[in-house]
Amino acid sequence: MDEIQVVVAHSERATLRVGDVFLKVDADRARIDTEVRAMALVPVPTPEVLWRKPPVLAIAAIPGTTLGSLGGPATGSPAAWAAAGAAIRALHDAPLPAWQGRAGRSVAVLAAELDGECELLVANGILPTDLVTRNRRVAEAAFRPWTPAFTHGDLQIAHVFLEGTEVTGIIDWSEAGQGDPLYDLATFTLGHEDHLDDLLAGYGTAVDLDVIRGWWSLRSLLVVRWLAEHGFDPFAPGCEVDVLRARM
Repeated sequence: MDEIQVVVAHSERATLRVGDVFLKVDADRARIDTEVRAMALVPVPTPEVLWRKPPVLAIAAIPGTTLGSLGGPATGSPAAWAAAGAAIRALHDAPLPAWQGRAGRSVAVLAAELDGECELLVANGILPTDLVTRNRRVAEAAFRPWTPAFTHGDLQIAHVFLEGTEVTGIIDWSEAGQGDPLYDLATFTLGHEDHLDDLLAGYGTAVDLDVIRGWWSLRSLLVVRWLAEHGFDPFAPGCEVDVLRARM
């Protein structure tokens, strides 16, 4: 029998690997529904769905490696980063899905969520006031009108696989839907901003870098407390707290 590898596990969901099969267990059936719907629509490589029996989704492993991970060293040539950028652009140019994704929350919803989270970060002594205040100001650049695109919604660097300069698969589509395309670009380069130019070379369109920086701050502020409460370490070198410190 193949060894079972726990890829990620917390109170909301878990992913296990058994040989070349990944088993995703999610307490929220809607996330699995979204993942399957999105993978059927997007014009980029995705894992093969082997079977589905809620709350479990079984998908095949895909070849290749990622360009790194948050908190770890980035790998890959500038051409590989550009290839990732081109794949992201293909996604953003795809016909819009019928539903809103994680990257599609309104400015009013985001601002209210951010204000509440910043208050808790300071009140609970998780982060110093000056760090939160500065990044709250930087985050405001993301609060502007945007044209909806087909977005992944959780496009972490660990979710895109390549062989050389060919994207072989993009995984974890449960947050996909209509949203702000710059959210995806910022998520992919979080903690690896020195590769942003290479990514944008492949993406092929000039973007507002202040908005990208705003999303780096906003995303980091919103997840620090959740990560700490679910067994992850946002204070590890290169992770979310370091991203916030870089804006000081």
